Amino acid sequence: MLSHDQIWEALDRLAERHELTPSGLARRAGLDPTSFNKSKRLSADGRLRWPSTESIAKVLDATGASMEQFMAFMRPDAGPSEQLARQQENAFQPQGGSIPLLGFAQAGAGGFFDDGGFPAGQGWDVVDFPATPSHKAGVYALEVQGESMMPLYRDGDVLIVEPGAQVRRNDRVVVRTNEGEVMAKVLLRQSPRSIELLSLNPEHPNRTLELSDVAWIARIIWASQ
Repeated sequence: MLSHDQIWEALDRLAERHELTPSGLARRAGLDPTSFNKSKRLSADGRLRWPSTESIAKVLDATGASMEQFMAFMRPDAGPSEQLARQQENAFQPQGGSIPLLGFAQAGAGGFFDDGGFPAGQGWDVVDFPATPSHKAGVYALEVQGESMMPLYRDGDVLIVEPGAQVRRNDRVVVRTNEGEVMAKVLLRQSPRSIELLSLNPEHPNRTLELSDVAWIARIIWASQ
């Protein structure tokens, strides 16, 4: 059962993740700037005051966070930076200035990613990264195979993906479902329950996915074309 402290801690951690104060987070979500102040978390007679589900929904929509990510912030044993560090510690780590590379068709198979969408396991190749890797820890590359992403991406193009990065409306993203389907799309909208995706190829239909069916979503930050 979720506690009062866990809910407020999750909001505080989400604000920290986006380099905001609780007041700044409330303001970004279109709420009264004092909505999340610590003084508002108890009533005058000492009763617990909880954020409304509507307020949480507005925060998730304003920050692009999923409900799963919000729930992860409730873990008492790790803050956002600690969670990211643990993911990266277990991730596939190439040497030098290279990053891990995988064919798009293979990305749906099990064993190549951890629960956070970071590269893991064996079977990865490597490719040089056209920027300083130290500033983009955890990035990896997916090689386009086939013509399903034409005309934007062609067979052989390499997409650089940054797991853990904030995704916003109109970002190009890679999405993996719980069933192992991996796709590159444009994020049209993300709500607390679903995401709407625009297909890169006009011959392929757009997609709407329930967030409960999404394993992870990661932003495409660069492409070789």
